[in-house]
Amino acid sequence: MAKKLYVGSLPYDATDDQLAKLFSAAGTVESAKIIVDKFSGRSKGFGFVEMSSEEEAQKAIEMFDKSKMGDRSIVVNEARPMEERPRDRKWEN
Repeated sequence: MAKKLYVGSLPYDATDDQLAKLFSAAGTVESAKIIVDKFSGRSKGFGFVEMSSEEEAQKAIEMFDKSKMGDRSIVVNEARPMEERPRDRKWEN
């Protein structure tokens, strides 16, 4: 079963392909996605990598947490489920 990882403190010029290539050293990467701002199209400096198994995900955490990608020290841990956020009432009609 695939396991999703959170990857933070990414260089702002990192690409999905670079992220997938880096994590492939730990096993099979199902997907790699850097989150971008929907208005500017710029990276938000974090993303998600989905590894094909729990064991590969654990290996990726051990290999890459606090490692360097470009000039940044990245953070890697298990992704938490997305939580409901309260809507901002000032934008509602």
